[in-house]
Amino acid sequence: MRNKQVMFRDFLAKGAFPKESDMEVTESTIELTTAVAEGSTGVLVKNLYLSCDPYMRIRMQKLTDPAESYIASFQPGSPVTGFGVARVLESGHPNFKKGDLVWGLTGWEEYSLLPVPETCFKIEHTDIPLSYYTGLLGMSGLTAYAGFIELCSPKKGETVFVSAASGAVGQLVGQFAKLFGCYVVGSAGSNEKVDLLKNKLGFDEAFNYKEESNLDAALKRYFPEGIDIYFENVGGKTLDAVLLNMKLHGRIAVCGMISQYNLEQPEGVHNLMQLITKQVRMEGFNVLDYCHLYPKFLEMVLPPTKEGRIVYIEDTVEGLKNSLAALVGLFSGRNVGKQVVLVARE
Repeated sequence: MRNKQVMFRDFLAKGAFPKESDMEVTESTIELTTAVAEGSTGVLVKNLYLSCDPYMRIRMQKLTDPAESYIASFQPGSPVTGFGVARVLESGHPNFKKGDLVWGLTGWEEYSLLPVPETCFKIEHTDIPLSYYTGLLGMSGLTAYAGFIELCSPKKGETVFVSAASGAVGQLVGQFAKLFGCYVVGSAGSNEKVDLLKNKLGFDEAFNYKEESNLDAALKRYFPEGIDIYFENVGGKTLDAVLLNMKLHGRIAVCGMISQYNLEQPEGVHNLMQLITKQVRMEGFNVLDYCHLYPKFLEMVLPPTKEGRIVYIEDTVEGLKNSLAALVGLFSGRNVGKQVVLVARE
């Protein structure tokens, strides 16, 4: 059986933007009936949806220091890997059987042999779009849940600021905040995204950070009494301004530093004294440490999703041939909502 694959070609220089030429679509063959060796616990899957995520840019660099990343680099000459949704074709693992739907780490290809399927979750709820398991019900949703709810412990009436708020994680943090009765403001990089935040995703307010010459003044405009919770997605100058506007005993969950990916030498943060004077708790986290909470997360998010109280915006392209542009476009803000690649319609 032919197997189209997105192959990683070579490492990026630190701070470089990915280009489509850093990857290529090739075709190989795979024997579906014998791919899973007798006695192994591997699983052969047909990939249906693939997730484009900011952390994949880090994996395109040659990482030799474990402190540089929590996940290994892609290997030149091998398929790109990431989170996706797939159907099991053959299984040697006791937890998965032929026909099961799963989400987890897989290859950017039509068919993948997963030698360690422990990185996958079986999909039990199929009355929701399967693509949601690349985002809302997958790692993006769990990231929003872990950072906002587990780390920040929101309370009714608190004020919440979310940067990169129209992205896969940010749009969920804002909606979780509204479920808890918080006042929430988001920032985004276009007026289209600002309109989306206010009129479709339920944010109380939103602004285009590119139109704000003084971010500190903008935050004082939207948070005259200060910020209780900040969900950090970008870093740099944004974090500096936020620190000046945090309330006493505020909480900051650091999910990502998107603006720093573009810099060979990351920007420093100059207002860290605010952590002491305002007794603010700022904590970075790795969502992989919270996978054991996935059932608890589903208990919280499934009911409002089925009731229509959580909306999820996806930006979908079809076919592996279009996946390269989709991934590269993620780093210039071309996508609106969660960037998804549809590989196959079953």
